[in-house]
Amino acid sequence: MTASLDLSVCPVPWWLPERQTQTLFGALLAPANGLSFIRDRVETPDGDFIDMDWSAPGLIASPPMTPARPTLPDPAQTLNVQTETLGLAGTGAARWMHQSDRTHLLQCAQAAPVQALVLFHGLEGSSQSRYAQSIAQYFRARGWVVVIANFRGCSGFPNRLARAYHSGDAEEIAFILNTVRERVPGAHWHAAGVSLGGNALLKFLGEYAMQSKWLHAAAGISVPIDLVSAGNHLSDNPFNRHIYSRYFLRSLKRKIIAKAQRFPGVIDVMQVTYARDLRDFDDAYTAPMHGFRDALDYWSQSSSKPWLAHIAIPTLVLNARNDPFLPEATLPGPAYGSSYVLMHQPAEGGHAGFVTGGLPGHLRWLPERLATFFSEQR
Repeated sequence: MTASLDLSVCPVPWWLPERQTQTLFGALLAPANGLSFIRDRVETPDGDFIDMDWSAPGLIASPPMTPARPTLPDPAQTLNVQTETLGLAGTGAARWMHQSDRTHLLQCAQAAPVQALVLFHGLEGSSQSRYAQSIAQYFRARGWVVVIANFRGCSGFPNRLARAYHSGDAEEIAFILNTVRERVPGAHWHAAGVSLGGNALLKFLGEYAMQSKWLHAAAGISVPIDLVSAGNHLSDNPFNRHIYSRYFLRSLKRKIIAKAQRFPGVIDVMQVTYARDLRDFDDAYTAPMHGFRDALDYWSQSSSKPWLAHIAIPTLVLNARNDPFLPEATLPGPAYGSSYVLMHQPAEGGHAGFVTGGLPGHLRWLPERLATFFSEQR
């Protein structure tokens, strides 16, 4: 059996008439209240770390009146720690997690079943991204445990290794999912990923189909399912190259050039410096650092599109047909997905935008769509 197809609309407002305004307003200007998180630093098997930002019933993000020493497992970054807010200014977290918080999370689902959501952000996103905040706020307000996994180097701290994160890292998704399951083992877990994070999640769900069946449901949002088409479109289309690629490259280059100073001779700094689009950058850093021949090889091997047919849990794949990151012609039809997949492809919404309502608009449509899909799976 093939996937189902939903073409129902996202009611974008008249004052956001096309794909670029819908995308840029959603990312940069749409109102979003700041949800503060408690941050847990998790050691990875290869000696790095991932910062996970948690919000849950009974967890108080604001620091108590008497500061307590945080649990930070990286000795290089914990010297002279005086308060539990050290280094968190400008991040999505209010304080570091205590052991008592971990105990609370462990006990969270023991009294009664609790719903839980882990969210994976997009390229150079974080728990502060507007789409992440809107989703987290919505579900947390309804009593869910919510955790946003900041990919390596995206939490406000440089990661320890020369490598970073990439679109096809299904093993990293597996590690993160197993970690959150250990933290709240009795919860009804759901997973959602946006853009790059959504691609990695969908690839994981197909590649690790049997191992993912403990998840109740999942969702991929504005996923560049065909990374070759998306990468070429972001690199070759003049608007995309000068607006979106330049925006991403500003932070990517800064991080990788700083990383090169810690790992001399490992990164081709000149090639990174002169990268003019995402293809150049992935040729210079992402591909060789993560075991791929070049950008085309990286994109080809990391695309989630071939894995949709193998997904074995209820999964929503939400892509606006006017997404500026991915040509509409490359969106998959129902034949590409398994019977567990629902492809929702509204005509409008932009890339991870989905702004609705009168001025100044809001971002509630996306979390409401996720909540509807998740509730239908119970």
